[in-house]
Amino acid sequence: MQVQPYLFFDGRCEEAIEFYRRTVGAEITMLTRFKDSPEPPMVSPGSENKVMHASIRIGDTTVLASDGRCLGQPKFQGFALSLTVANENEAERSFASLSEGGQVQMPLSKTFFSPRFGMLVDRFGVSWMVYVAA
Repeated sequence: MQVQPYLFFDGRCEEAIEFYRRTVGAEITMLTRFKDSPEPPMVSPGSENKVMHASIRIGDTTVLASDGRCLGQPKFQGFALSLTVANENEAERSFASLSEGGQVQMPLSKTFFSPRFGMLVDRFGVSWMVYVAA
């Protein structure tokens, strides 16, 4: 059994994938656009080039993503993606990159459980926790 996050970017999926490629080294393993679907159109006209389904690898994890209904109002609530990195330098770099255009909720700092831990919401509204395993 496997559980994988599936993020719906509501029209900004390709932009998000590029952002994650640049900030955390995400690699696209599969991407299908709505226009490639064998089913009748699933979105409004003009959205044919939006992402119907994508699979990206971040480290050892697969994250699934889509533009969903392309309404332009993504809502990511009640969860955070937790990014565990190898060292403090990588934590600093990843945190700074992910928070670019977003909002820092808890600055990266030393805690009782990690030499570096911080929380942020990225420019797409996805919550992240970045930390170095103790």
